[in-house]
Amino acid sequence: MEMMRNKNIKSAIAIVAVMLVFVSCKKDYLELTPRGTALEDNFYQNEKEVMQGVLAVYDVTQWGTTGGYTMKMPLLSAASDDCFAGGSNASDQPNWVAYDNFNMNSSLGPQVGLWNKNFTGVNRANLILSKIEKSTTLSAAFKTRVTAEAKFLRAYFYFDLVRFFGNVPLITKVLSTSELYAQVQSTPAQIYAQIEKDLREAGPGLPTTIPDADKGRVSQGAAKAQLAKVLLYQNDNTKMAEAATIFEDVNRVGNPYGYSLLPNYADIFNPANKFNAESILEIPHSNNAAWTDWGYINGGEGNVGTQFIGMDSYNGDTYSSGWGFCPVTLDLVNVMKNDPRFAATIIDGAALKAAGATYNARYQNTDYFIKKYAPLKAFRSASGVAEQNWPIDEIEIRLADTYLMQAEALLRSGGSASRAKELLDAVRARVGLASIPATLDNIYAERRLELATEGHRFFDLVRTGKAVAVLGPSGYKAGKSEYLPIPLNEIEVTKGGIKQNPGYN
Repeated sequence: MEMMRNKNIKSAIAIVAVMLVFVSCKKDYLELTPRGTALEDNFYQNEKEVMQGVLAVYDVTQWGTTGGYTMKMPLLSAASDDCFAGGSNASDQPNWVAYDNFNMNSSLGPQVGLWNKNFTGVNRANLILSKIEKSTTLSAAFKTRVTAEAKFLRAYFYFDLVRFFGNVPLITKVLSTSELYAQVQSTPAQIYAQIEKDLREAGPGLPTTIPDADKGRVSQGAAKAQLAKVLLYQNDNTKMAEAATIFEDVNRVGNPYGYSLLPNYADIFNPANKFNAESILEIPHSNNAAWTDWGYINGGEGNVGTQFIGMDSYNGDTYSSGWGFCPVTLDLVNVMKNDPRFAATIIDGAALKAAGATYNARYQNTDYFIKKYAPLKAFRSASGVAEQNWPIDEIEIRLADTYLMQAEALLRSGGSASRAKELLDAVRARVGLASIPATLDNIYAERRLELATEGHRFFDLVRTGKAVAVLGPSGYKAGKSEYLPIPLNEIEVTKGGIKQNPGYN
């Protein structure tokens, strides 16, 4: 889907010195099927073509196999204390095992895929923004919305880049080939400033709600939630009051975005209940492409992460067979064993075996598995290669998450302690748990229980200063393990303009 001038650019910063994706629109705005290519200068001449370019930016959010299998949600669960890496053995996915044990180096770890994915998204956003800006044929309303979407998406990709890598190049325009080799890194503060700028500019241009035919496109509520989350994650207490204020607009009863907690916790993760009232930012997946190409899984629309986390060679009711990655740690099991959310979060494999099911115990097996995004027989694709085409969405931000983030921001800014308690209590009351004091430690503990295996835990541990205590026994080292190593090729191709992160060879 990208055309490169020479092989050295293939994994360099933008990946797409010359790039165009020609896609077709279908019911879901993130369901993309490549139809061919066109010369960039002759394309993007009307609203239909510009929309195809915007969809090409959205498309990257679905990717999970760039530079290896690097699906963000299960990979981050493996890096945390929620799950192990798993697989058939330690050599199955060594990059996952390296992240699980924090023994990454410049050539071992998931960094290539995560770097390439996110900079491809940044580049595509920059490209379509440049075309939108130059266009004289777009209606004002259309131009406002697609500009806002592209800026939101650029901020989305940079938020992942700054959290995974720290110092990264800040690119806000289309680069010439020569500029690719002259990139240097910006500080996290500079990256966060650009993320904030993009999200602040994007919000007013996005619709308050998204009609069913457009599900998958971002709303104003998603932009506000993402901005408040970005403010919180910077760990600067001077930003907490603003974060709490923005979260309040999203979280308040009667908010204009239609968000509300679902009465039944398990319904959040039902694949038949996509884009429900609790979902704020959701990455959709489908089997519409009926994909069969193992050489380029990103070309399809399915969630291969679902295949990874399923029980290997499973034979029994409810679930389909998977590959045995991300077995749940006994630490998480013990924390959650008396929690009402356990049954919706964790599959008890031993109980399934006692009922007559079978599966293969793989590397780091605990007999406990991720349930929230597990492969279900009822949703196994009947077209294409089923393993590539799971129609299981990824919910990146949901309302209970923003409730807990607002409660944290209120306490850290000296805001309303009573409102913080209301928010914490609402999350707990939904699953029948009693009120507890609104302290930071209680909020952090609730985040682990409420959001287990959803990909938040690792970054929560890092930003709250708890990573060494919790992950130190697994190999985590302060001053190093917060970030992944920079891909070696990026250092080589920029002739030292990009420096390796501390602690890596």
